[in-house]
Amino acid sequence: MSQTDTLKRTLTPIHLWAIAVGLVISGEYFGWNLGWGVAGTIGLLIATLVVTVMYIAFIFSYTELTTSIPHAGGAFAYAYRAMGPFGGLIAGYATLIDFLLATPAIAYALGSYMHFLYPVISVFQSAVAFNIVFIIINILGIKESAVFSVFITILAVAELLLFMGIIGPHFKMANYVTNPLPFGWAGIFAALPFAVWLYLGIEGVAMVAEEVKDPSKNIPKGYISGIVTLTILAIGVMVLTGGITDWHKLSSTASPLPDAIALVLGKTNTLTKAFAGIGLFGLVASFHGMVLASSRQVFAMARGGYLPRGLSAINHRFKTPHWALIAGGLVSFITLYIANKFAANPDNVINPVIVLSALGAIVMYLASMISLFVLRKKEPALPRPFNLPFYPAFPLIALVLSAVCLFAIMYFHLVVSSIFFGGMAAAVLIFVSMGRHKIQIQDDVLLQPAAVMINND
Repeated sequence: MSQTDTLKRTLTPIHLWAIAVGLVISGEYFGWNLGWGVAGTIGLLIATLVVTVMYIAFIFSYTELTTSIPHAGGAFAYAYRAMGPFGGLIAGYATLIDFLLATPAIAYALGSYMHFLYPVISVFQSAVAFNIVFIIINILGIKESAVFSVFITILAVAELLLFMGIIGPHFKMANYVTNPLPFGWAGIFAALPFAVWLYLGIEGVAMVAEEVKDPSKNIPKGYISGIVTLTILAIGVMVLTGGITDWHKLSSTASPLPDAIALVLGKTNTLTKAFAGIGLFGLVASFHGMVLASSRQVFAMARGGYLPRGLSAINHRFKTPHWALIAGGLVSFITLYIANKFAANPDNVINPVIVLSALGAIVMYLASMISLFVLRKKEPALPRPFNLPFYPAFPLIALVLSAVCLFAIMYFHLVVSSIFFGGMAAAVLIFVSMGRHKIQIQDDVLLQPAAVMINND
């Protein structure tokens, strides 16, 4: 790439907080409630507390990697540097599944909210329209995209606080603890992917590391403020919603928050309609962030030769990876089309896509924590601008809990897991047959230590 064709450093801590929270916040709007169907209220709460501990440990550990190697490929770059071509391939594949499939899941939820407001508009039409609009927004420039993220994320957070304020007075502990563990302790393990959905995506901040001003200082601020915000919102929304009525009524809907408001105030209430309308903000924030993060992952892997090189092209005018954005959009369109054609109800659309995305995230977390341990031993002199506290406890906690989540997902979702690992096996076979495992990638951004990159900003 020429000097004129590089990503532009414009992002500050407030932008990173908005991207971190925005990427994840749709998890508070839909998807998590499916965990009630397999675990009950207390079962999902226990699963969520376990996953919260995992994410806190993971984010602190991941911040060390992101500031040491501020590369748009995120886990792909860390695993490549630590474990070579196969490590990079597995981490990159998992990250692609994580973000590329979370995007159509959120698009479908957006379509469901629009259909709730305007029944004449189909879920599929809305989802496709949102895809097109946000591909265009992201092509127009990272600064413009980040400013939009700040605006829409603040609105989304404000709406969740308003939601909790509306339903809070109607909370009854008797409702919340009714049949709290319908499937026993096994249900807690079955609920883990839906608990992961409450935080899935925050790792996407790493994908914009090459576009951050002073990454060694600003990335930790963005990550830590983001995980604190999300923890408060996730626990608050989940607990309060479970106590307003018989939780079974909300355990399978694709739009649990407006449905919860409708139960409290009535479906024809003006505030119910208004809430469903502004409820789009949270989904839009996450959708926008997922489009941004997935495109950077495609861009980075294409630049490294793991995907067609043309996908690493950067638009001369806007300095954004336009072909990577379009490729991610095509994956989302295809997923939505298949879901729309073959699914009989929303559950059949959202559930397996969420599980697949969660599988990608968990495998990526495992690869990242292994990379951290390997790099600590392999490259002790690597500049580490963020001083990870409680090493090695934090990465070890994240590693062990991620492994527990992986085995639980595989046990309870065998078919979906087979698809995920079948795809991984196919990727490895193609990789080897093309001889890519014998070629060292020529990626100046990956090969430079953090201190050099920061001095070149």
